[in-house]
Amino acid sequence: MTAIRVSEPATATAELLAQPYPYRRQELVEPDWRRFPGWRDVTEAQWGDAQWQRVHCVRNIKQLRAVIGDTVAEEFFTDLQADQERTATMSMLLPPQMLNTMAPTMDGSSTAEFTAALYADPIRRYMLPVHSDRDPSWPNHPHSSRDSLHEAEMWVVEGLTHRYPTKVLAELLATCPQYCGHCTRMDLVGNSTATIDKHKLELKPVDRQDAMITYLENNPGVRDVVVSGGDVANVPWHQLEAFLMRLLGISTIRDIRLATKALAGLPQHWLQPKVVEGIERVARTARRRGVNLAIHTHVNHAQSVTPLVAEAAHTMLEAGVRDVRNQGVLMRGVNATPNDLLDLCFALQDDGGILPYYFYMCDMIPNAEHWRLAVHEAQDLQHAIMGYLPGYATPRIVCDVPYVGKRWVHQLADYDRERGISYWTKNYRTSIELDDTDPDTLTRTYPYYDPISTLPESGQQWWRTHG
Repeated sequence: MTAIRVSEPATATAELLAQPYPYRRQELVEPDWRRFPGWRDVTEAQWGDAQWQRVHCVRNIKQLRAVIGDTVAEEFFTDLQADQERTATMSMLLPPQMLNTMAPTMDGSSTAEFTAALYADPIRRYMLPVHSDRDPSWPNHPHSSRDSLHEAEMWVVEGLTHRYPTKVLAELLATCPQYCGHCTRMDLVGNSTATIDKHKLELKPVDRQDAMITYLENNPGVRDVVVSGGDVANVPWHQLEAFLMRLLGISTIRDIRLATKALAGLPQHWLQPKVVEGIERVARTARRRGVNLAIHTHVNHAQSVTPLVAEAAHTMLEAGVRDVRNQGVLMRGVNATPNDLLDLCFALQDDGGILPYYFYMCDMIPNAEHWRLAVHEAQDLQHAIMGYLPGYATPRIVCDVPYVGKRWVHQLADYDRERGISYWTKNYRTSIELDDTDPDTLTRTYPYYDPISTLPESGQQWWRTHG
């Protein structure tokens, strides 16, 4: 008779293998803004006031100096000035709330320590870029462009992009409460910089909105409207509410999404009584008419999720918004590791009431190569975050392919890793292709390009020759 060998039970002293990502719930903390010399006398009441936040936004280096004083070495300001003069595609605009999340634990540090922390800070890297951040060899990809997604090319009326069969993007204005360095709409949004002369919306807001409503009334195949800009937090509330009520009056509209980074950058705005009461009225009408009303925000790192941000999100949910969802952007030096992504997702989900929804690959705009990831790096990140979050709260990492649209990073049709060119297909026509006589619109492949600095030397040499 064959003996059956039974393994010895594990002893209490046996070491357990650690998980690649150890989950520990972290309590949210509002950084102490008084650590900055310029805000030492700012009261909690002032900090919580939306108008105070807007008035005290940092718009230039002089104002930044006035806030942070001599806590930062002169080399940082020189580096920042060089970026403003040579490579910045967005002008500087930082609400105090946003600036306060940079180097949040450096109170009482030496100038050298604070400077090093500020340089390394993930929020600073994309909200306050400096010249030394940029890729010295390939600051631009040869195929980068100001309107990399061709949104203006697909305007059916000014500001209304009809890119997907059933969805439109309504750009109500071209300003935000804060300007992100990587903004995909850098062609239009914000003030002109030393290197980028911005395009301008020409119609009056009321005429632009009238044209949008008329188009939607005449095109019943559209059921989903993303109301954006810019940022809807910069639309005077009475104007925004009136526009939303007009959308709700169109029987074919079933989804309305309000796009606002200000939920994280200026949560005080969404806590104002007039805004909360207005959202309640709109949400009540939306429920009565069977329309899903949601807020889409843009948070890229867990440091941005503070108690005020969580309060604003929960207030919007209590006011009747169906969902608050996050659409982040993958950026090297900001969130391009599994731990950074999971830390952010858990901060959003555990305490913010914000659903992790998408992470977009950074778009191919000028001077963005230092932020962008290769498609295979994004695929690795998608794999790494699977299994930790609930399925409904596991974000999809997507590549927004020019002339195609959002595609999950594993949906590519082919991939030349050496030259960093991925190829994608699509299953619908954009508004500019509806009368297209090209029979290959739905059968050809469309290219997307990895940052050249991520390629092997042979691939980089190919681009030096062919770029």
